[in-house]
Amino acid sequence: MQSLLSNQALAIAALEDLPVLLFPSLFVEVYARAHTEVLKALVQAWPFSCLPLGDLAESPDLETFNAVLDGLDLLLAKKERPNVLTDRPTESCSLLITEEQPLIIHKNLTIKDGSQNALQAYLLQWAREKQERVQLCSRKLQIHSNSIYIIQKALLTVQLDSIQELKVNKFWHRETMKKFAPYLSQMKNLRILKFSRMSANFNTSRHKNFSYSCKYAVHLGQLQHLQELYVHDVFFLYGQLPTILRNLTLLKTLSLSSCPLKEADLWFLSQWPCSRQLKHLRLRSLPLDNFSPEPLRVLLEHAAGTLETLALEDCAITDPQLLCILPTLSLCSQLCVFSFYGNHISMSAMQSLLSHIARLPHLRRGLYPAPLESYHPQGCRVGNFDSQRFAQVQARLAQALRDMGTTQKAQICTNFSHRHKTCQFYTLGPEGNWVVTMERLPGLSALPL
Repeated sequence: MQSLLSNQALAIAALEDLPVLLFPSLFVEVYARAHTEVLKALVQAWPFSCLPLGDLAESPDLETFNAVLDGLDLLLAKKERPNVLTDRPTESCSLLITEEQPLIIHKNLTIKDGSQNALQAYLLQWAREKQERVQLCSRKLQIHSNSIYIIQKALLTVQLDSIQELKVNKFWHRETMKKFAPYLSQMKNLRILKFSRMSANFNTSRHKNFSYSCKYAVHLGQLQHLQELYVHDVFFLYGQLPTILRNLTLLKTLSLSSCPLKEADLWFLSQWPCSRQLKHLRLRSLPLDNFSPEPLRVLLEHAAGTLETLALEDCAITDPQLLCILPTLSLCSQLCVFSFYGNHISMSAMQSLLSHIARLPHLRRGLYPAPLESYHPQGCRVGNFDSQRFAQVQARLAQALRDMGTTQKAQICTNFSHRHKTCQFYTLGPEGNWVVTMERLPGLSALPL
């Protein structure tokens, strides 16, 4: 391959005898080096029915990318493929392109406001013009736009059932979601959905907001292949978890953050059959202080055999609620990471928590709140944090952890910001001293927040 790349004329001539297995690696190398003439010839001789542009880095220039499109134009123009390959791929692993069979192009896409990526814009326009003979597939689609016109224009070009991972991270109004939701339900093979930032319109009646929530929930509930669901700062979960989750039988990761829930939603979650297969669960910034702890206790009891990551963060959980779930928490035998920062518990409850989870054999990291004794009597707010009180708490916690002989990385989290994804950590070092750092908040099971 290196010899071919040193001589463009030789490379073009050699394509007739090139073994099929060398095409993908040669294509990546030629594309990266911007050998436009070789690239055009290589695309014309491409022996597979799928062209994986999504696996390539962005082209160094438009000329290189245009060479790909020129080669594809010539390829599509042929009535029949010439018999130029000495090593034919087997029918099971690839098919030759015919008039009846479209060319499939795979490219991960990002839809955003403002100036679009030039290469992506060229590809979308070209695919729209050749839509009868080309299928544009996108395994991973990201939407950072609140313009339904821009979003629809791209979605009408992409094969929606090819999308396996969708990330939406832009403030949306209800009407935008209303027009987008039917496209969402057509993404039949979606495995991962990350949806954030969609608040209710407070100038609209609660009845109308509820009506919109019901419509969105129906479409979300049709994603039957979904394995990971992350929802942050949306209004439409309120009372709708049963509709959304009832048919999601493959779900193993669930993250709900800053979303209003009814207590009935938590009861459904505790009785949901898939709770017995959950590996990663995050409930963040969901005020649970006025809820009964019983649904959370039942949920943990059902998930105890599979949970590897459990995050109950900034949920205003108090001593009585924590003490209710502690016996079931100690049954989570597969738990590797436990995050509990931002809750309102006393030093006594903290010590009880640590003693229960110290028995877990796989726990390697725990994130905890500063106990109430670390604050002035006025309440546990950042402004009321008392460094002298906290120093006494640290000494008691260090001694308690030493006595338990735990091997977990224990961290006390103070002064956290979900918006900036940062937190001040006090980490117990091997010598028994506390080290202060400002770090990013950890993602759920090594996945980004």
